[in-house]
Amino acid sequence: MQVQLLRAWPKRADSILVEVNENACVADALAAANWQLDAEFVAIAVFGVAAQADTRLHPGDRIELLRALIIDPKQARRLRAERAKRR
Repeated sequence: MQVQLLRAWPKRADSILVEVNENACVADALAAANWQLDAEFVAIAVFGVAAQADTRLHPGDRIELLRALIIDPKQARRLRAERAKRR
């Protein structure tokens, strides 16, 4: 079966389609793409839902390698609201 892997940076993204066995898990797809979790990519999602290396895959799944958050989303919203008030 075929699955897609994605990883992204602020101004660039990589995407690759890989062929894996019917009973494959996320770790198998990462190995097929020669990608891995590291200091930059710290989590995995399948179609935006948190996943683990042993999560079973289905044909056409999209596996996303996720980077760590730079700032808490709530704090970022507060900062944007403060900036908007000052204008």
